[in-house]
Amino acid sequence: MDIVEDRAATARAIFAGLCASLVGIGLARFAYTPLIPPMIEAHWFVASDVVYLGAANLVGYLVGALLGRPLSRRYGARSALRAMMVLTSLAFFACAFPLSVGWFFVWRLLSGVSGGVIMVLAASSVLPHVPAARKGMASGAIFLGIGVGIAMSGTLVPLLLDVGMRATWLGLGVLSLLLTIASWACWPHAVHTHPPAGQAAVTMAAGARSELMLLYVQYALMAVGLVPLMMFLVDYVARGLGWGSHEAALFWIVYGVGAMIGPMAYGWMSDRLGASATSHLMTWLQIGAVVLMMFSTHHLVLMLATLVIGSYPPGVPPITLARLHRILSGDAHGQNIVWSKATTVFALTQALAGYGYSYLFAQSGGDHRILMGVGAAALAMIILSDGARKVLAKPLRASL
Repeated sequence: MDIVEDRAATARAIFAGLCASLVGIGLARFAYTPLIPPMIEAHWFVASDVVYLGAANLVGYLVGALLGRPLSRRYGARSALRAMMVLTSLAFFACAFPLSVGWFFVWRLLSGVSGGVIMVLAASSVLPHVPAARKGMASGAIFLGIGVGIAMSGTLVPLLLDVGMRATWLGLGVLSLLLTIASWACWPHAVHTHPPAGQAAVTMAAGARSELMLLYVQYALMAVGLVPLMMFLVDYVARGLGWGSHEAALFWIVYGVGAMIGPMAYGWMSDRLGASATSHLMTWLQIGAVVLMMFSTHHLVLMLATLVIGSYPPGVPPITLARLHRILSGDAHGQNIVWSKATTVFALTQALAGYGYSYLFAQSGGDHRILMGVGAAALAMIILSDGARKVLAKPLRASL
């Protein structure tokens, strides 16, 4: 009976994490993409302001990544996560009333803050309650919410837009509030972790330092690699390939399907192949898919490439988290600290990359392939850094 109850409690905790990532990141960030053209057409804001408002969420995400652990220490992770989901719901309701650019910016910023806090705290609150052999799948299930949000942005949002712009924002707010209520009692109580004491812990940290530094660098490169098609896929299909907005919307739906597949698939592979091997394979698949996007014009080929590319943004966090748990095995306090730092690195790099790609896009006269090439080069650097680590490790092992 206890085993059944433990499994039920674990399932509830994973459900809460999935709802949080769906509300705070999947909907709060990605539902904005298909709303950009209608907001301009409805004269809510001019085009330049709409892009500026879109960046507010990324800036808020960085702020939230920095605030996650302090909020957890002060109020507890359970309370902080509940509050962030409520905040996201309020932000959707507030955005239904475009009183001014400043009003809209503040609420988009706050929705980004909630997403950053959720990314830092959700997995670290749930995974301590999951058996070690199932952490990869559980992590994938938590971040599946991001993929579901991306899929909804291509399916649910267009349906809501048929009713009206204000109704769309209100509908997203109602959905977020329902998910918040559904997950409210499912959050587990915190597992208290304490800083490891003694010289042994210091020695372990010193031995893991180079691996952690590599993890930070590679996580940042992943952010650089995923941004181009996350930002410009729809525009590339519609205008770059000249296939029109209807076809572009179909590709965004395929991207969303990939985003739903990615977290669970990569989490399952991580449990069986190991996190490092899965990360390596995932990166090679992404490079191949981006190259196909750059040089192929075959409809089916590009659809398959889009499916693979869509699996990447929500698939990256569970794999990185699994690698982190391997490096700092048994040190829950250290894992939480490093995950917070890694999320901050990712958020900062992603925001800078977003602005950098926008600048490069303008300077190149709207050449999507240059952006994809830069993204592929960033992914290739991940492979090269893995190779460099193995080469450098050989002399060290030989000296030992």
